[in-house]
Amino acid sequence: MGQEEAPPIGIVAWADLTIPNAEAVRDFYKAVVGWDPVPVPMGSYEDYQMNAAGTDQPVAGICHTRGVNADLPPQWLLYVTVTDMDASIAACNGKGGSVIAGPRGMGAYGRFCVIRDPAGAVIALLEAPPPSPKPDAKGS
Repeated sequence: MGQEEAPPIGIVAWADLTIPNAEAVRDFYKAVVGWDPVPVPMGSYEDYQMNAAGTDQPVAGICHTRGVNADLPPQWLLYVTVTDMDASIAACNGKGGSVIAGPRGMGAYGRFCVIRDPAGAVIALLEAPPPSPKPDAKGS
């Protein structure tokens, strides 16, 4: 998931899988679909950004069920972009859904939360960080 510019609102911008043994599943997807793993330091362990074969193009993440991910379900989790996280959470709760994790910050990527819809399906909402202020033309 790149930091360069925010993806359009309402698209699936990322997918990741959070499981107890990220190394075994990382190796499974490398063998089955050809993804190249790139370690992502998480303190005392590493999660993995999976890139399209032979490229620097990230396509998914494979994470350990630890730390901030300890409460996430063991399934492929889609991240859909939203304009206003707080408004989306309010709409989720108002329409019979619930928040099961977050919201929490992801540094330069913005913030996310994981919700459950009224049917029990789980998806993540991703809000891009606000744009950086641009210096004015006078350089002040």
